[in-house]
Amino acid sequence: MPQPSAPFTVLDHPLIQHKLSHLRARTTSKKQFRELVDEITTLMAYEVTRDLALEPVEVRTPLESMTAHRIRGKKLVVVPILRAGLGMVDGITRLVPSARVGHIGLYRDEETLEPVSYYFKIPGSPGGREFIVVDPMLATGGSAKAAVSRLKEAGARSIRFMCLVAAPEGVGALSEAHPDVPIFAAALDRQLSDQGFILPGLGDAGDRLFGTR
Repeated sequence: MPQPSAPFTVLDHPLIQHKLSHLRARTTSKKQFRELVDEITTLMAYEVTRDLALEPVEVRTPLESMTAHRIRGKKLVVVPILRAGLGMVDGITRLVPSARVGHIGLYRDEETLEPVSYYFKIPGSPGGREFIVVDPMLATGGSAKAAVSRLKEAGARSIRFMCLVAAPEGVGALSEAHPDVPIFAAALDRQLSDQGFILPGLGDAGDRLFGTR
């Protein structure tokens, strides 16, 4: 198994871990699952955006003028990998309402088992933007690698990957393919099953979000 070469961070804040325990439970309803994904994403977003570059701006308070700081450069872009990644978008845009949202649609070819892109839409001028790719699960890493590759082909230079639960196999595969992309997770689980599910995991995030089980 490839060893991680990109920065990999498990965000183990007590609130994140508490909510993640409920997210994993098979008895959690679809409504609760969606709410928990949203809440955990918001908590994680503080750390994922910690090193965004700032620039000084002049601000007039009710009392006097001062130099404050705002995020530098073009608007942040959140890119969910369809479909499960959609559940994480609001958790970030709630904190950064000005963020743009791109979309990447991927499916797995049943013969080659390789991810195939069927939809790709991001804002213009990608070279000057910060991208956060979101997907609840980082399992084999196939979809994550393909999504990051597609963004780089379009001109993106600064990309982070954010998931809720990761498997060692997926972390190793993504970091080996894209060692310049930091990976953030709420948990690093034990392994993948023979069917490619994360163990102990939380089941199929897309099905649990959208009730398609």
